Amino acid sequence: MINYLKVRWQAEFGYRHILVVAIPLILSTGSWSIQQFVDRMFLSWHSEEALAAAVPAGILNFSLICLFVGTVSYAGTFVSQYVGAKEDSKVGAVLWHSLYLSIFGAILLMFVAPFSSKIFQLIGHSPQIQLMESTYFKILCFGGIGPILSSAFAGFFTGQGRNWPVMWVNLFTTGLNLVLDYLLIFGVGIFPEMGIAGAAIATIIAGFSSILMYMILIFRPHHETRFRVFSSMSWNMTFMKRFLKYGLPSGGHFFLEIMGFTCFILILGRIGQMELAATNIAININSLAFMPMFGLGIAVSMNVGQNIGAGKPEIAKYAANSGVQLGMLYMIVCTALYVLIPQQFIAPFNAAPETAKVAMILLRFVAVYALFDALSILYSSAIKGAGDTNFVMRVTTVLSIFVLIIPTFIAVDIYDSNLYLPWTFCALFIIAMGVIFTFRFFGGKWKGMSVIESPSILPSQNLGNPITPEN
Repeated sequence: MINYLKVRWQAEFGYRHILVVAIPLILSTGSWSIQQFVDRMFLSWHSEEALAAAVPAGILNFSLICLFVGTVSYAGTFVSQYVGAKEDSKVGAVLWHSLYLSIFGAILLMFVAPFSSKIFQLIGHSPQIQLMESTYFKILCFGGIGPILSSAFAGFFTGQGRNWPVMWVNLFTTGLNLVLDYLLIFGVGIFPEMGIAGAAIATIIAGFSSILMYMILIFRPHHETRFRVFSSMSWNMTFMKRFLKYGLPSGGHFFLEIMGFTCFILILGRIGQMELAATNIAININSLAFMPMFGLGIAVSMNVGQNIGAGKPEIAKYAANSGVQLGMLYMIVCTALYVLIPQQFIAPFNAAPETAKVAMILLRFVAVYALFDALSILYSSAIKGAGDTNFVMRVTTVLSIFVLIIPTFIAVDIYDSNLYLPWTFCALFIIAMGVIFTFRFFGGKWKGMSVIESPSILPSQNLGNPITPEN
């Protein structure tokens, strides 16, 4: 075993290689989870009602954004396969078409914002919670351009394996967000006390700052020489169709998974404010574990994509398994901490004793499914890196509807269940996802896929030789 670990550590696409690529991304996604954790903590200090409102409204907004974020961020897979195939001149077109989709998605979100009050009236939470939810959701919808456009820009770097710029942008914007959170939620100095609205405004300002930083980093002369980031602005319908063929199912998977959890949380809010607050605390603590997995998943996806583009599927498999083994180790540590010292995670939320007690029980559910969550995130990322996005979306659709949403609705609205039966369905949903994506990966069908195999993706440009799985 020791010899195996030594070899795996030193090998190309072994543990060390994956960590070098993944650490900036883990810090990036980890910074987002820390920002969400502190944001919710500040709101819990402001009022329990603000905490109860922030997570349902925030996750509903995030689920809508995820459709576009998941789609445009698939630019990273196209970039990785083009870079692996030594076709760098096509990267600029990928960037611009992802930017066009980002702007379209942001405009659609703005049209949703005016309906925020009606949306939360239908959900049926208490009037005070509804007002806060509507305010938070509306402001975040108007600022949707920030996270969507930033995801498209980030794909330009992650696809190349240049992840440090992404990390620095995310760390800066996270720090800015946290400072503005404190100033605008509580009202410090010249800043007014805005409560939950201040938290949303802080998020928007931080999002726009990330766009500005990415533009400064990307649109430089040497990137034009290698990637044609200025001269590839022209719209190409053939390429856009191909981008949507793979990117939209990827966005659909992201959207459906988050929307499933959104419906889960909104339904649980019907049980009571305490139950909703306890659920929100458990989910925010859980984000400290699974958000870094998204960063590792991006690294796995990009390593798979580059090796698929280079015609090396077996190396892609080796790289993916290295990432999964590292992820499982991290999740084992998190699971142990959730079981052994749950009170240390719950204490910062300043929750009422009954709420804290329930949240502690919910962390045991998290401990049950945490390892399967890692398998789900990492193996789905691996097969998506090759282009197997439709399968991922179909599985997520079926399981979200029939294992998570419908059983939760029946348990709460028809049988007046307590909080723990719906959380059992949540655990089963994540376990099923982990098992299915693991079997799909080892089935190997993804090895024969490639998102760039068509011979005429961008007919208006000099594209060189087409890339196929065989070469």
